[in-house]
Amino acid sequence: MNPERLCPDCSSTEDSDVNRRRFMQTLGVAAGVSLLPRVLPASESNVGKAAPPETLVKQLYDSMSPVQQEAVCFPWDYKDGRGLLRTRVQNNWSITDRKTQNVGGSFYTKDQQELIEALFFSLYNPDWHDRIRQQLQDDAKGYGKEQTIALFGKPGEDKFEFVMTGRHLTIRCDGNSIEHMAFGGPIFYGHAARSFNEDANHTGNVYWHQALKANALYQMLDGKQRNLALVERAPAEDRVEFRDPDDHQGIPVSELSDDQKAHVREVLDLLLEPYRSVDREEARKCLAAHGGLDACRIAFYKNNDIGDDGVWDNWRLEGPAFVWHYRGAPHVHVWVNVSDSPDVKLNAKG
Repeated sequence: MNPERLCPDCSSTEDSDVNRRRFMQTLGVAAGVSLLPRVLPASESNVGKAAPPETLVKQLYDSMSPVQQEAVCFPWDYKDGRGLLRTRVQNNWSITDRKTQNVGGSFYTKDQQELIEALFFSLYNPDWHDRIRQQLQDDAKGYGKEQTIALFGKPGEDKFEFVMTGRHLTIRCDGNSIEHMAFGGPIFYGHAARSFNEDANHTGNVYWHQALKANALYQMLDGKQRNLALVERAPAEDRVEFRDPDDHQGIPVSELSDDQKAHVREVLDLLLEPYRSVDREEARKCLAAHGGLDACRIAFYKNNDIGDDGVWDNWRLEGPAFVWHYRGAPHVHVWVNVSDSPDVKLNAKG
């Protein structure tokens, strides 16, 4: 077996994550919980009318019993044995205990479950909700089964951040508490549509069209440009800290023709499309703050080309404070880190 095709998904990290405060599912959860006004789940017709997710974070926090807060609420700068928990990003993990505190389980009241679901889906473009549900079904037996949450800080009083994790999932809501960062910090998305080792066409993968759009740019390049753009080996997929621009790989977007640059803008549009409008706008502002796409390079990687078909499964768009690393083999993993300053440090693994 080619060791580069191995993937951390084959073993969950939940047993080594934040389990220091496990609680019995039924112990005092209902005690002291004031029921919320009913919040319809995102799958129902009123999703477009939902309150902003930041408002829902505060409602969730205010509804929690002392037992729930002890289990999933943390100080803003809480550190475990691996470092600052709030900033961590992984491809398959549980920020709190998956067995007893999954978002669809009895640790939360029915009203809280619906509130968390509405909050989660409000972080995405409504046009993407069905695709997000499909990804969760394929990867995690559906929404609510394996996802966990944590709250940092005190919503409504000070800085705060909501984080949801799971297989192929790290997503955040911070109410602009995190200075200089888009998406509230680094995020992760992915999909293994039909099997761990996807076919060359990535059949059924909800994110593969992003790679096809990027590969269409490669087809637009002439021979000299392809020599710059095509790199022998990809860096480690989770290495998305901001690097010196001299260390960036691939072809500078600034050296592309006008039609090629227009295509890169379309690639960026597809990358941002799954997320809510305020996060898309913030990511664009961050990118513009350090030179826009003209300050970026795009690289395609020869290694792990599924099917040896020249449709590059692995590629990366990178600027001074912008990293979108797409690993398509053996299935899709995408790591994202976007800021308005290259001085922001990434604490990917604590």
